[in-house]
Amino acid sequence: MAREVVIGIDIGGTYTKYGFVESKGDCFLDGSVNTNEYPDVHSFLKDLFISINKSIESSDTELKIMGIGVGAPIGNYYSGTIEDASNLNWKGIIPLVDLIKQYYDIPVVLSNDANAAALGEMMFGGAKNMKDFIVITLGTGLGSGIVVNGNVAYGHDGYAGELGHIVAVDDGRLCGCGKRGCLETYASATGIRRTVFELLAEYTDDSDLRKITFEDLTAKMITEAAKKGDKIALQAFEITGKILGRNLANAVAFSSPEAIFLFGGLAAAGDFIFSPTKEHMEKNLLKIFQNKVKLLPSGLQDKNAAVLGAAGLIWKELLHL
Repeated sequence: MAREVVIGIDIGGTYTKYGFVESKGDCFLDGSVNTNEYPDVHSFLKDLFISINKSIESSDTELKIMGIGVGAPIGNYYSGTIEDASNLNWKGIIPLVDLIKQYYDIPVVLSNDANAAALGEMMFGGAKNMKDFIVITLGTGLGSGIVVNGNVAYGHDGYAGELGHIVAVDDGRLCGCGKRGCLETYASATGIRRTVFELLAEYTDDSDLRKITFEDLTAKMITEAAKKGDKIALQAFEITGKILGRNLANAVAFSSPEAIFLFGGLAAAGDFIFSPTKEHMEKNLLKIFQNKVKLLPSGLQDKNAAVLGAAGLIWKELLHL
């Protein structure tokens, strides 16, 4: 009997990852292509599906492909399009679902990567028994997936939940979206790198981080420095957590979630990011919300989370959940 699977595809600014995922969340035959090598979406999809088809041919088991789920920056669930994603080479309105159906004429669902992460969390991760929660992805930028009563909040036009682009600091840092002071310019892997370099310029404390260029610096390096007691690294996490926690309190006020999950590279810092975020979230919550909202690491953190999230998009549709 053929093994029923979906293809989960996560399109990132640098890499696109894919995998074959069963309804219980088992992921296998995964692979990737370099997103930024392709100047147009057509050459990208051609090579992506060549890679996917090679994976299918390598399988020892017959596969029945039930559908395809795609998580992508500015992916619109309603229209099936990617529209002017700032970190992709392909500009304008890309009819991605229609283009994918030229390769596989099966159900295809597209959403932004954070909404995909939220559905992955609900189906395969820490939110299995929750109907109201928020997933915050702390990667290159900050994404958010908001689930209300068991459904992702897409809004009337498909773009609800862009918490990364609420203004966290008046006249603050320039964001890739063209605005200033967006939350993701402070609370993300890129944001904390910017904070570190501001602190290095302002203070004279000894720090191993002074030896690293901005281009080479990673959130993991900042975490490792914090573990060694590096004052610049520790202060960077405190600043990041303060800004993130304050804005999560605002998110709680409009959706009253049971939990907020932090996911992505910066979330791997553990207590260095969770402790100040939780502290400042609680400080800024209305009393009716205080000590009610759990701040948790993603249950998918050690798995192929982005692919599982994308697969969750289509499995939810297929299983009518």
